[in-house]
Amino acid sequence: MIRSELVQMLADDNTDLRHAEVEQIVDIFFEDIIAQLAAGGRVELRGFGAFSTRDRKARVGRNPRTGESVDVPAKRVPFFKAGKAMRERLNVS
Repeated sequence: MIRSELVQMLADDNTDLRHAEVEQIVDIFFEDIIAQLAAGGRVELRGFGAFSTRDRKARVGRNPRTGESVDVPAKRVPFFKAGKAMRERLNVS
């Protein structure tokens, strides 16, 4: 599912809201998650999972095209851990 499909599905389920209003709600939701992660926080959605960040150390990588060594700086990357309810639904026999 892509963002526009999510917006359309929510708009279809909430006919009392205009499409632009649903799009604004989705934008605010995603922006708030990003802002919390950028501030070093964690976002937990019960039954779904938790978003956080992890630190990656600086390392020496390799350019796959030329084979030469490239310095890759340290950085923070997003991390998602699925909640128990999601894991159980995904692994139903």
